[in-house]
Amino acid sequence: MPHNELATHAELFDLTGKIALVTGGTRGIGKMIARGLLQAGAGVIVSSRNAEACAAAQQSLSEFGEVQAIPADLSKHDECQRLADLVNVEFDHLDILVNNAGAMWREPLATFPDEAWDTVIDLNLKSPFWLVQALLPALRRAGTADDPARIINIGSIAAIHVAQSPNYSYASTKAGLHQLTRVLARELGPQHVTVNAVAPGPFPSHMMANTLDAIGDTIAASAPLRRLGRDDDMAGVAVFLASRAAAYLTGAIIPVDGGIATTASGT
Repeated sequence: MPHNELATHAELFDLTGKIALVTGGTRGIGKMIARGLLQAGAGVIVSSRNAEACAAAQQSLSEFGEVQAIPADLSKHDECQRLADLVNVEFDHLDILVNNAGAMWREPLATFPDEAWDTVIDLNLKSPFWLVQALLPALRRAGTADDPARIINIGSIAAIHVAQSPNYSYASTKAGLHQLTRVLARELGPQHVTVNAVAPGPFPSHMMANTLDAIGDTIAASAPLRRLGRDDDMAGVAVFLASRAAAYLTGAIIPVDGGIATTASGT
């Protein structure tokens, strides 16, 4: 559609024909995003370290559209490159990259180990950068001035306010990912690639399961909207960022948290 023609409501959010890669897309927030993109018409590739999880996610997501699943341990640089190579062989371009795969490590300050830094930094911060490096040619081929390719990084409200639990490496890497989003947005904008981040609050997921089991009601009560995040809340913001509706948005960090971090009066 020419840029000077007004889109219909459906056209604003239609992703038909787009190709998306969602890392960590077999469960939790990644799977919520994958489902939303599929329902909007995109073909989606999900990845996870676990081959069984990939197979199960491919089966459950296939009711919503065309989905493939590729096992890959994205904490390793060569695995990021291997995943990118597989995507490049299958498709001649990539419209949407969602960097969602991540790790969290909770432990008190006195006993917080070295490996809690290396493991979390590799997956939360290095991996998104490595994938952008490896997939940038495919993203450039997809993007145009009117319809840029999209990179969507999944940060966290832990990088916006100070959470009560001691997530030293997690919060630090997510803050780094927010800034990396801004740095890449400035560099890649002229190349017809937008870069934005979503900063989720509490959503039901494997990563948050123990916390929500213990204090989920308290967390929900602390949110101005008085609830936890739902699947559609995450699917909706991902579809928006991937669609024509967000074609002029780059370098943004969007909290999706019911107002927990954005209205916090203190720590």
